[in-house]
Amino acid sequence: MFAKAKSLGIYGMDAFSVVVEADLSKGLPRFDIVGLPDAAVKESRERVRASIKNCRFEYPVSRITVNIAPADIKKEGPLYDLPIFMALLAATGQIKGSLDDYAFVGELSLDGEIRPCTGILPMVLKAREQGVPAVFIPYANRTEAGAVNGIDVFAAKNIFEVVKHISGEERLEPCFTEAERLAVYDETLDFADVKGQADAKRALEIAAAGGHNCIMVGPPGTGKSMLAKRLPSILPKMTFEEELETTKIYSIAGELPDGVQLITSRPFRSPHHTISAQGLTGGGQFPRPGEISLAHNGVLFMDEFPEFDRRAKESLRQPLEDGKITIARSAGTVCYPSNIMVVAAMNPCPCGYLGHPSKECVCTEAAKRRYRDKVSGPILDRIDIHIEVEPVDYDRLSSAQKEESSAAIRERVERAREIQRRRFEGTDISCNAKMTPRMTRELCVLDEEAKALLKLSFEKLGLSARAYDKILRISRTIADLEGSELICSAHIAQAVQYRSLDRKYWTE
Repeated sequence: MFAKAKSLGIYGMDAFSVVVEADLSKGLPRFDIVGLPDAAVKESRERVRASIKNCRFEYPVSRITVNIAPADIKKEGPLYDLPIFMALLAATGQIKGSLDDYAFVGELSLDGEIRPCTGILPMVLKAREQGVPAVFIPYANRTEAGAVNGIDVFAAKNIFEVVKHISGEERLEPCFTEAERLAVYDETLDFADVKGQADAKRALEIAAAGGHNCIMVGPPGTGKSMLAKRLPSILPKMTFEEELETTKIYSIAGELPDGVQLITSRPFRSPHHTISAQGLTGGGQFPRPGEISLAHNGVLFMDEFPEFDRRAKESLRQPLEDGKITIARSAGTVCYPSNIMVVAAMNPCPCGYLGHPSKECVCTEAAKRRYRDKVSGPILDRIDIHIEVEPVDYDRLSSAQKEESSAAIRERVERAREIQRRRFEGTDISCNAKMTPRMTRELCVLDEEAKALLKLSFEKLGLSARAYDKILRISRTIADLEGSELICSAHIAQAVQYRSLDRKYWTE
Protein backbone atom coordinates (compact mmCIF):
# COMPACT_ATOMS: atom_id res chain seq x y z
CA MET A 1 0.00 0.00 0.00
CA PHE A 2 1.28 3.39 -1.00
CA ALA A 3 0.17 6.99 -0.58
CA LYS A 4 1.69 10.45 -0.71
CA ALA A 5 0.97 13.91 0.62
CA LYS A 6 2.30 17.31 -0.38
CA SER A 7 4.19 19.50 2.05
CA LEU A 8 6.75 22.32 2.07
CA GLY A 9 10.09 23.20 3.59
CA ILE A 10 12.27 26.24 4.27
CA TYR A 11 15.85 26.82 3.20
CA GLY A 12 17.13 30.29 3.94
CA MET A 13 14.58 32.82 2.66
CA ASP A 14 13.06 30.40 0.15
CA ALA A 15 10.48 27.69 0.55
CA PHE A 16 10.54 24.52 -1.52
CA SER A 17 8.02 21.84 -2.40
CA VAL A 18 8.15 18.52 -0.55
CA VAL A 19 6.38 15.23 -1.22
CA VAL A 20 5.93 12.81 1.69
CA GLU A 21 5.61 9.22 0.39
CA ALA A 22 4.43 6.40 2.66
CA ASP A 23 4.86 2.73 1.74
CA LEU A 24 3.50 -0.22 3.75
CA SER A 25 4.94 -3.63 3.00
CA LYS A 26 5.18 -7.10 4.52
CA GLY A 27 7.88 -7.81 7.02
CA LEU A 28 8.75 -7.23 10.63
CA PRO A 29 7.10 -4.07 12.04
CA ARG A 30 9.41 -1.14 11.56
CA PHE A 31 9.12 2.58 10.87
CA ASP A 32 11.88 4.20 8.79
CA ILE A 33 12.08 7.81 7.60
CA VAL A 34 14.46 8.59 4.74
CA GLY A 35 15.19 11.70 2.68
CA LEU A 36 17.93 13.44 4.70
CA PRO A 37 15.85 14.04 7.87
CA ASP A 38 17.33 15.79 10.89
CA ALA A 39 16.76 14.61 14.46
CA ALA A 40 13.44 16.45 14.80
CA VAL A 41 12.11 14.81 11.61
CA LYS A 42 13.25 11.36 12.74
CA GLU A 43 11.39 11.86 16.00
CA SER A 44 8.20 12.26 13.96
CA ARG A 45 7.95 8.46 14.07
CA GLU A 46 7.09 8.47 17.76
CA ARG A 47 4.81 11.52 17.60
CA VAL A 48 2.89 10.15 14.62
CA ARG A 49 2.64 6.64 16.14
CA ALA A 50 1.27 7.98 19.43
CA SER A 51 -1.16 10.42 17.82
CA ILE A 52 -2.58 7.74 15.51
CA LYS A 53 -3.26 5.44 18.47
CA ASN A 54 -4.54 8.17 20.82
CA CYS A 55 -6.92 9.49 18.16
CA ARG A 56 -8.44 6.00 17.79
CA PHE A 57 -7.09 5.34 14.30
CA GLU A 58 -5.56 1.98 13.40
CA TYR A 59 -1.77 1.93 13.47
CA PRO A 60 -0.43 -0.34 10.69
CA VAL A 61 1.51 -3.34 12.00
CA SER A 62 3.84 -3.69 9.03
CA ARG A 63 7.07 -2.38 7.60
CA ILE A 64 6.60 1.38 7.14
CA THR A 65 8.91 3.43 4.95
CA VAL A 66 8.40 7.17 4.67
CA ASN A 67 10.40 9.10 2.09
CA ILE A 68 10.53 12.89 2.23
CA ALA A 69 11.44 14.03 -1.27
CA PRO A 70 13.51 15.61 -2.72
CA ALA A 71 16.04 13.40 -0.97
CA ASP A 72 19.04 15.63 -1.70
CA ILE A 73 17.84 18.54 0.51
CA LYS A 74 18.22 18.33 4.27
CA LYS A 75 14.84 18.41 6.06
CA GLU A 76 14.58 20.01 9.48
CA GLY A 77 11.95 20.68 12.10
CA PRO A 78 8.77 18.96 13.24
CA LEU A 79 6.57 20.46 10.50
CA TYR A 80 6.38 17.12 8.62
CA ASP A 81 4.36 15.38 11.35
CA LEU A 82 1.03 16.27 9.75
CA PRO A 83 1.85 15.18 6.15
CA ILE A 84 3.37 11.91 7.45
CA PHE A 85 0.21 11.30 9.50
CA MET A 86 -2.05 11.97 6.50
CA ALA A 87 0.03 9.82 4.15
CA LEU A 88 -0.17 6.86 6.57
CA LEU A 89 -3.93 7.23 6.96
CA ALA A 90 -4.32 7.35 3.18
CA ALA A 91 -2.05 4.33 2.70
CA THR A 92 -4.13 2.27 5.15
CA GLY A 93 -7.43 3.42 3.63
CA GLN A 94 -8.64 5.12 6.81
CA ILE A 95 -9.46 8.42 5.14
CA LYS A 96 -12.02 9.14 2.45
CA GLY A 97 -11.19 11.61 -0.27
CA SER A 98 -8.03 12.51 -2.14
CA LEU A 99 -5.00 14.32 -0.75
CA ASP A 100 -3.88 15.55 -4.17
CA ASP A 101 -5.34 19.04 -3.84
CA TYR A 102 -3.82 19.79 -0.45
CA ALA A 103 -0.48 20.52 1.16
CA PHE A 104 0.07 19.89 4.87
CA VAL A 105 2.32 21.64 7.38
CA GLY A 106 2.27 21.20 11.14
CA GLU A 107 3.69 19.57 14.25
CA LEU A 108 1.55 17.03 16.11
CA SER A 109 1.13 16.54 19.82
CA LEU A 110 0.61 13.03 21.13
CA ASP A 111 -3.16 13.57 21.31
CA GLY A 112 -3.55 14.87 17.75
CA GLU A 113 -3.40 18.61 18.41
CA ILE A 114 -1.64 20.57 15.64
CA ARG A 115 1.05 22.86 17.00
CA PRO A 116 2.48 25.99 15.35
CA CYS A 117 5.59 26.07 13.15
CA THR A 118 7.96 28.77 11.92
CA GLY A 119 8.19 29.92 8.31
CA ILE A 120 4.48 29.47 7.52
CA LEU A 121 4.17 32.67 5.43
CA PRO A 122 6.91 31.86 2.87
CA MET A 123 5.64 28.27 2.65
CA VAL A 124 2.08 29.36 1.88
CA LEU A 125 3.40 31.80 -0.72
CA LYS A 126 5.38 28.95 -2.31
CA ALA A 127 2.32 26.69 -2.35
CA ARG A 128 0.37 29.39 -4.18
CA GLU A 129 3.24 29.82 -6.64
CA GLN A 130 3.28 26.06 -7.30
CA GLY A 131 -0.45 26.05 -8.03
CA VAL A 132 -1.48 24.04 -4.96
CA PRO A 133 -5.23 24.72 -4.45
CA ALA A 134 -5.23 24.52 -0.63
CA VAL A 135 -2.93 24.11 2.36
CA PHE A 136 -3.57 23.00 5.93
CA ILE A 137 -1.65 24.87 8.62
CA PRO A 138 -1.73 25.02 12.44
CA TYR A 139 -4.52 27.14 13.86
CA ALA A 140 -2.02 29.28 15.79
CA ASN A 141 -0.46 30.39 12.48
CA ARG A 142 -3.78 31.44 10.91
CA THR A 143 -3.24 35.21 11.23
CA GLU A 144 0.17 35.10 9.57
CA ALA A 145 -1.00 32.96 6.64
CA GLY A 146 -4.32 34.77 6.31
CA ALA A 147 -2.63 37.66 4.52
CA VAL A 148 -2.12 35.48 1.42
CA ASN A 149 -4.95 35.44 -1.09
CA GLY A 150 -5.23 33.29 -4.21
CA ILE A 151 -5.04 30.04 -2.23
CA ASP A 152 -7.34 28.39 0.31
CA VAL A 153 -5.60 28.29 3.69
CA PHE A 154 -7.30 26.04 6.25
CA ALA A 155 -6.21 26.51 9.87
CA ALA A 156 -6.88 23.33 11.88
CA LYS A 157 -6.70 22.90 15.64
CA ASN A 158 -6.40 19.11 15.58
CA ILE A 159 -6.18 16.14 13.26
CA PHE A 160 -9.93 15.44 13.41
CA GLU A 161 -10.73 18.75 11.68
CA VAL A 162 -8.34 17.87 8.84
CA VAL A 163 -9.75 14.36 8.38
CA LYS A 164 -13.38 15.55 8.48
CA HIS A 165 -12.69 18.30 5.94
CA ILE A 166 -11.02 15.98 3.44
CA SER A 167 -13.71 13.34 3.95
CA GLY A 168 -16.40 15.95 3.34
CA GLU A 169 -18.03 15.49 6.73
CA GLU A 170 -17.37 18.97 8.10
CA ARG A 171 -15.77 21.67 5.97
CA LEU A 172 -13.43 24.33 7.33
CA GLU A 173 -13.57 27.92 6.13
CA PRO A 174 -10.48 29.53 4.54
CA CYS A 175 -8.79 31.98 6.90
CA PHE A 176 -8.04 34.93 4.60
CA THR A 177 -8.42 38.22 6.48
CA GLU A 178 -7.31 41.79 6.03
CA ALA A 179 -3.83 42.55 7.32
CA GLU A 180 -3.59 43.83 10.86
CA ARG A 181 -1.24 46.68 11.64
CA LEU A 182 1.79 46.39 13.90
CA ALA A 183 4.03 49.15 15.15
CA VAL A 184 7.42 47.53 15.72
CA TYR A 185 8.62 50.66 17.50
CA ASP A 186 6.87 52.70 20.18
CA GLU A 187 4.93 55.40 18.32
CA THR A 188 4.93 57.57 21.45
CA LEU A 189 8.62 58.26 20.82
CA ASP A 190 8.84 61.63 19.07
CA PHE A 191 11.64 64.02 18.12
CA ALA A 192 9.70 66.74 19.90
CA ASP A 193 10.86 65.11 23.16
CA VAL A 194 14.50 65.91 22.37
CA LYS A 195 15.60 69.33 23.58
CA GLY A 196 18.25 71.03 21.47
CA GLN A 197 20.57 68.90 19.28
CA ALA A 198 19.45 70.69 16.10
CA ASP A 199 22.57 69.60 14.22
CA ALA A 200 22.13 65.95 15.18
CA LYS A 201 18.44 66.04 14.24
CA ARG A 202 19.30 67.55 10.87
CA ALA A 203 21.88 64.83 10.26
CA LEU A 204 19.39 62.09 11.14
CA GLU A 205 16.81 63.70 8.86
CA ILE A 206 19.32 63.50 5.99
CA ALA A 207 20.12 59.91 6.95
CA ALA A 208 16.43 58.97 6.92
CA ALA A 209 15.79 60.77 3.63
CA GLY A 210 18.59 58.95 1.81
CA GLY A 211 18.87 55.68 3.75
CA HIS A 212 22.38 56.55 4.95
CA ASN A 213 24.24 54.84 7.78
CA CYS A 214 25.49 57.10 10.56
CA ILE A 215 27.58 57.14 13.70
CA MET A 216 27.05 59.49 16.64
CA VAL A 217 29.99 60.46 18.82
CA GLY A 218 29.52 62.38 22.05
CA PRO A 219 29.78 62.34 25.86
CA PRO A 220 27.37 60.21 27.91
CA GLY A 221 23.97 61.72 28.58
CA THR A 222 23.84 63.92 25.48
CA GLY A 223 20.91 62.03 23.92
CA LYS A 224 22.52 59.66 21.42
CA SER A 225 20.30 56.69 22.32
CA MET A 226 17.27 58.96 22.64
CA LEU A 227 17.79 60.26 19.11
CA ALA A 228 18.38 56.79 17.65
CA LYS A 229 15.23 55.33 19.20
CA ARG A 230 13.18 58.08 17.56
CA LEU A 231 14.66 57.55 14.10
CA PRO A 232 11.94 55.07 12.98
CA SER A 233 9.33 57.78 13.62
CA ILE A 234 10.69 59.84 10.70
CA LEU A 235 11.38 57.01 8.26
CA PRO A 236 9.07 56.70 5.24
CA LYS A 237 6.24 54.20 5.28
CA MET A 238 7.00 50.72 4.00
CA THR A 239 5.76 49.50 0.64
CA PHE A 240 3.71 46.29 0.55
CA GLU A 241 6.69 44.42 -0.93
CA GLU A 242 8.89 45.59 1.95
CA GLU A 243 6.23 44.58 4.49
CA LEU A 244 5.95 41.11 2.97
CA GLU A 245 9.70 40.52 2.81
CA THR A 246 10.25 41.74 6.38
CA THR A 247 7.40 39.56 7.65
CA LYS A 248 8.88 36.52 5.89
CA ILE A 249 12.16 37.01 7.75
CA TYR A 250 10.38 37.29 11.11
CA SER A 251 8.28 34.23 10.26
CA ILE A 252 11.36 32.14 9.43
CA ALA A 253 13.11 33.31 12.61
CA GLY A 254 10.03 32.59 14.74
CA GLU A 255 9.94 36.25 15.82
CA LEU A 256 6.53 37.18 14.45
CA PRO A 257 4.29 38.26 17.36
CA ASP A 258 1.02 36.41 17.94
CA GLY A 259 -1.97 37.79 16.10
CA VAL A 260 0.10 39.76 13.56
CA GLN A 261 -0.16 39.25 9.81
CA LEU A 262 2.25 41.80 8.37
CA ILE A 263 4.93 43.95 9.94
CA THR A 264 3.98 47.35 8.60
CA SER A 265 6.38 49.61 10.53
CA ARG A 266 10.11 49.63 9.97
CA PRO A 267 11.96 47.36 12.42
CA PHE A 268 14.24 48.81 15.07
CA ARG A 269 16.75 46.32 16.44
CA SER A 270 19.11 47.21 19.27
CA PRO A 271 21.29 44.21 20.20
CA HIS A 272 23.46 44.36 23.32
CA HIS A 273 27.16 44.87 22.71
CA THR A 274 27.90 41.37 24.08
CA ILE A 275 26.19 39.77 21.07
CA SER A 276 28.33 37.31 19.11
CA ALA A 277 29.15 37.61 15.43
CA GLN A 278 26.79 34.68 14.75
CA GLY A 279 23.98 36.37 16.67
CA LEU A 280 24.45 39.46 14.52
CA THR A 281 24.80 37.78 11.12
CA GLY A 282 22.74 34.67 11.74
CA GLY A 283 23.93 31.09 11.75
CA GLY A 284 23.56 27.63 13.17
CA GLN A 285 23.78 24.27 11.44
CA PHE A 286 20.75 25.35 9.45
CA PRO A 287 21.37 29.12 9.26
CA ARG A 288 18.67 31.31 10.73
CA PRO A 289 18.40 35.11 10.36
CA GLY A 290 20.43 37.23 12.79
CA GLU A 291 19.92 40.78 14.00
CA ILE A 292 21.24 42.22 10.72
CA SER A 293 18.48 40.49 8.75
CA LEU A 294 15.82 41.10 11.40
CA ALA A 295 16.53 44.83 10.89
CA HIS A 296 15.89 44.49 7.14
CA ASN A 297 14.11 47.59 5.80
CA GLY A 298 14.63 49.25 9.16
CA VAL A 299 17.27 50.36 11.67
CA LEU A 300 20.06 48.42 13.37
CA PHE A 301 21.16 50.49 16.38
CA MET A 302 24.54 49.57 17.88
CA ASP A 303 25.00 51.47 21.12
CA GLU A 304 28.48 51.50 22.70
CA PHE A 305 29.81 50.59 19.26
CA PRO A 306 33.49 50.08 20.23
CA GLU A 307 32.48 47.54 22.88
CA PHE A 308 31.08 45.11 20.30
CA ASP A 309 33.28 42.14 19.52
CA ARG A 310 35.66 42.93 16.68
CA ARG A 311 34.38 40.02 14.58
CA ALA A 312 30.82 41.27 15.09
CA LYS A 313 31.73 44.79 13.94
CA GLU A 314 33.70 43.53 10.94
CA SER A 315 30.77 41.32 9.92
CA LEU A 316 28.94 44.51 8.94
CA ARG A 317 31.23 45.07 5.95
CA GLN A 318 29.39 42.88 3.42
CA PRO A 319 25.83 43.88 4.45
CA LEU A 320 26.69 47.59 4.30
CA GLU A 321 28.11 47.21 0.80
CA ASP A 322 25.84 44.59 -0.77
CA GLY A 323 22.54 44.87 1.11
CA LYS A 324 22.58 41.12 1.79
CA ILE A 325 24.44 38.66 3.98
CA THR A 326 25.67 35.24 2.90
CA ILE A 327 26.09 32.50 5.51
CA ALA A 328 28.04 29.36 4.55
CA ARG A 329 27.72 26.21 6.65
CA SER A 330 28.32 22.51 6.10
CA ALA A 331 24.62 22.05 5.37
CA GLY A 332 24.76 24.66 2.61
CA THR A 333 24.88 28.36 1.90
CA VAL A 334 21.99 30.76 2.42
CA CYS A 335 21.58 34.41 1.62
CA TYR A 336 19.42 36.75 3.70
CA PRO A 337 18.54 40.33 2.73
CA SER A 338 19.96 43.12 4.88
CA ASN A 339 18.83 46.42 3.44
CA ILE A 340 19.45 48.24 6.71
CA MET A 341 20.35 51.60 8.17
CA VAL A 342 23.12 51.12 10.70
CA VAL A 343 23.11 53.73 13.45
CA ALA A 344 26.09 53.48 15.81
CA ALA A 345 26.75 55.46 18.98
CA MET A 346 29.95 55.80 20.97
CA ASN A 347 31.81 58.02 23.43
CA PRO A 348 34.85 59.97 22.24
CA CYS A 349 37.07 58.21 24.81
CA PRO A 350 36.81 55.55 27.57
CA CYS A 351 35.71 58.03 30.26
CA GLY A 352 33.45 59.79 27.75
CA TYR A 353 34.45 63.38 28.45
CA LEU A 354 37.04 64.17 25.79
CA GLY A 355 36.15 67.64 24.47
CA HIS A 356 33.46 68.20 27.11
CA PRO A 357 33.01 71.92 27.87
CA SER A 358 32.91 71.52 31.66
CA LYS A 359 34.28 68.08 32.55
CA GLU A 360 37.88 67.06 32.16
CA CYS A 361 38.93 63.88 30.36
CA VAL A 362 41.03 61.61 32.61
CA CYS A 363 42.08 59.10 29.95
CA THR A 364 45.69 58.59 28.95
CA GLU A 365 46.68 58.98 25.33
CA ALA A 366 47.28 55.24 25.10
CA ALA A 367 43.81 54.49 26.51
CA LYS A 368 42.16 56.88 24.05
CA ARG A 369 44.08 55.32 21.17
CA ARG A 370 43.15 51.78 22.18
CA TYR A 371 39.49 52.77 22.50
CA ARG A 372 39.33 54.41 19.09
CA ASP A 373 41.28 51.57 17.46
CA LYS A 374 38.38 49.27 18.31
CA VAL A 375 36.56 50.90 15.36
CA SER A 376 38.54 50.01 12.25
CA GLY A 377 39.11 52.40 9.37
CA PRO A 378 37.29 50.19 6.81
CA ILE A 379 34.16 50.11 8.99
CA LEU A 380 34.28 53.86 9.67
CA ASP A 381 34.73 54.53 5.95
CA ARG A 382 31.56 52.55 5.19
CA ILE A 383 29.46 54.70 7.52
CA ASP A 384 28.10 57.62 5.51
CA ILE A 385 27.37 60.27 8.11
CA HIS A 386 29.46 61.13 11.17
CA ILE A 387 27.63 63.16 13.82
CA GLU A 388 29.07 64.93 16.85
CA VAL A 389 26.49 65.12 19.65
CA GLU A 390 27.41 67.85 22.10
CA PRO A 391 26.07 68.46 25.63
CA VAL A 392 22.92 70.58 25.94
CA ASP A 393 23.05 73.52 28.35
CA TYR A 394 20.56 74.08 31.17
CA ASP A 395 18.71 76.95 29.49
CA ARG A 396 17.92 74.77 26.49
CA LEU A 397 16.86 71.79 28.57
CA SER A 398 14.55 73.86 30.76
CA SER A 399 13.11 75.87 27.89
CA ALA A 400 9.35 75.68 27.32
CA GLN A 401 9.82 76.16 23.59
CA LYS A 402 8.34 73.30 21.58
CA GLU A 403 10.66 71.27 19.39
CA GLU A 404 9.79 70.14 15.86
CA SER A 405 7.71 66.97 15.84
CA SER A 406 8.53 63.72 14.08
CA ALA A 407 5.46 64.15 11.88
CA ALA A 408 6.80 67.42 10.44
CA ILE A 409 10.23 65.92 9.79
CA ARG A 410 8.68 62.82 8.27
CA GLU A 411 6.79 64.91 5.72
CA ARG A 412 10.07 66.29 4.38
CA VAL A 413 11.62 62.83 4.37
CA GLU A 414 8.63 61.42 2.47
CA ARG A 415 8.92 64.16 -0.17
CA ALA A 416 12.61 63.42 -0.65
CA ARG A 417 11.94 59.69 -0.87
CA GLU A 418 9.20 60.29 -3.44
CA ILE A 419 11.75 62.11 -5.62
CA GLN A 420 14.05 59.11 -5.25
CA ARG A 421 11.27 56.64 -6.06
CA ARG A 422 10.63 58.42 -9.33
CA ARG A 423 14.36 58.67 -10.02
CA PHE A 424 15.01 54.96 -9.50
CA GLU A 425 11.77 53.64 -11.00
CA GLY A 426 12.37 50.40 -12.86
CA THR A 427 15.49 49.52 -10.86
CA ASP A 428 16.07 47.65 -7.60
CA ILE A 429 17.50 50.79 -5.99
CA SER A 430 15.30 52.25 -3.27
CA CYS A 431 17.24 55.29 -2.02
CA ASN A 432 20.30 57.44 -2.67
CA ALA A 433 22.54 55.50 -0.29
CA LYS A 434 22.15 52.37 -2.47
CA MET A 435 23.18 54.00 -5.75
CA THR A 436 25.85 52.21 -7.76
CA PRO A 437 29.03 54.15 -8.71
CA ARG A 438 27.75 54.58 -12.26
CA MET A 439 24.40 55.93 -11.07
CA THR A 440 26.23 58.22 -8.64
CA ARG A 441 28.20 59.78 -11.50
CA GLU A 442 25.12 60.14 -13.71
CA LEU A 443 22.65 61.47 -11.14
CA CYS A 444 24.85 63.66 -8.94
CA VAL A 445 25.19 66.70 -11.20
CA LEU A 446 27.27 69.50 -9.63
CA ASP A 447 27.53 73.15 -10.55
CA GLU A 448 30.99 74.66 -11.04
CA GLU A 449 31.33 76.00 -7.49
CA ALA A 450 30.36 72.62 -6.06
CA LYS A 451 32.94 70.86 -8.25
CA ALA A 452 35.69 73.21 -7.08
CA LEU A 453 34.75 72.78 -3.42
CA LEU A 454 34.62 68.98 -3.72
CA LYS A 455 38.04 68.89 -5.39
CA LEU A 456 39.54 71.08 -2.67
CA SER A 457 37.99 68.94 0.08
CA PHE A 458 39.21 65.72 -1.53
CA GLU A 459 42.78 66.97 -1.71
CA LYS A 460 42.93 68.64 1.70
CA LEU A 461 41.21 65.87 3.67
CA GLY A 462 42.81 62.95 1.83
CA LEU A 463 39.44 61.27 1.19
CA SER A 464 39.17 57.74 -0.15
CA ALA A 465 37.31 56.87 -3.35
CA ARG A 466 34.52 55.39 -1.21
CA ALA A 467 34.28 58.61 0.82
CA TYR A 468 34.15 60.62 -2.42
CA ASP A 469 31.13 58.60 -3.60
CA LYS A 470 29.43 58.86 -0.22
CA ILE A 471 29.83 62.65 -0.17
CA LEU A 472 28.15 62.80 -3.57
CA ARG A 473 25.26 60.61 -2.39
CA ILE A 474 24.79 62.60 0.81
CA SER A 475 24.81 65.87 -1.13
CA ARG A 476 22.26 64.34 -3.53
CA THR A 477 20.00 63.65 -0.55
CA ILE A 478 20.44 67.17 0.83
CA ALA A 479 19.52 68.56 -2.59
CA ASP A 480 16.45 66.30 -2.69
CA LEU A 481 15.31 67.62 0.70
CA GLU A 482 15.50 71.13 -0.74
CA GLY A 483 13.85 70.08 -4.01
CA SER A 484 16.93 71.00 -6.05
CA GLU A 485 17.89 69.02 -9.15
CA LEU A 486 21.39 70.53 -9.21
CA ILE A 487 23.88 69.95 -6.39
CA CYS A 488 25.25 73.28 -5.16
CA SER A 489 28.33 74.17 -3.14
CA ALA A 490 26.22 74.51 0.04
CA HIS A 491 25.08 70.90 -0.37
CA ILE A 492 28.68 69.72 -0.84
CA ALA A 493 29.87 71.75 2.16
CA GLN A 494 27.25 70.18 4.42
CA ALA A 495 28.00 66.68 3.12
CA VAL A 496 31.75 67.14 3.71
CA GLN A 497 30.98 68.29 7.24
CA TYR A 498 29.38 64.90 7.91
CA ARG A 499 32.55 63.11 6.77
CA SER A 500 35.12 65.00 8.83
CA LEU A 501 34.60 63.69 12.37
CA ASP A 502 37.04 60.84 11.81
CA ARG A 503 39.75 63.44 11.17
CA LYS A 504 39.08 64.97 14.59
CA TYR A 505 39.16 61.81 16.69
CA TRP A 506 41.00 59.17 14.66
CA THR A 507 44.01 61.13 13.41
CA GLU A 508 45.23 62.63 16.67
